[in-house]
Amino acid sequence: MGKNHTKLAKFIHWSFILLYAYGIFKQVDDLEDLEDNSLLLLEVSFASVFLLIVIMRYFYMRSAETFQGANVPVHKVHTFFAKTVHLSMYFTLIMLPLTGLMIAGLYTQGHTDEDGLVISIVLNAHEFSAVLSYVLIATHVSAAIYSRIKGEGVWSSMVPILKEDKPTNNKYILRVADLEEKIYDKVETLFTSGKKDNQK
Repeated sequence: MGKNHTKLAKFIHWSFILLYAYGIFKQVDDLEDLEDNSLLLLEVSFASVFLLIVIMRYFYMRSAETFQGANVPVHKVHTFFAKTVHLSMYFTLIMLPLTGLMIAGLYTQGHTDEDGLVISIVLNAHEFSAVLSYVLIATHVSAAIYSRIKGEGVWSSMVPILKEDKPTNNKYILRVADLEEKIYDKVETLFTSGKKDNQK
């Protein structure tokens, strides 16, 4: 059995989900709502705290392995994909509060028209970050569920329920996993041969 995440890492992970959900639920729908100074102050305070927590979470979780708790070998291409998704999630979770703070700052400087060039760019960046965060988090959750089905141990290192005892012996899941490994092998071969060609 692989090494589990620490209690602090689990607390940071699950409490952050609540923080993210709250941020999405309470987001401002119309720019005009920021005319309310108390709401503006709340938004700025929340975005600042959110940004600080994301940065702290990133540096703390860097000490954990990408597939913490894995009880089976993990293909390096799979690890690369997983790291890419993780880093992309952090990017969007930093861009969300950062662009939110920029919107608040621009609004207080008189950029109150959503059709204005500068603020429209920031608004679009904020919206793009939100949508991308939904996609990446859905990808992360789907991958976690798939890992649980395969019984790799990664799920149990972070999730307190439905823990795996050992890798699955279901023949259908094993076939899918074997196909997955073959795809990773082909991707690795493709990149390896590409590097060799560049070195010639």
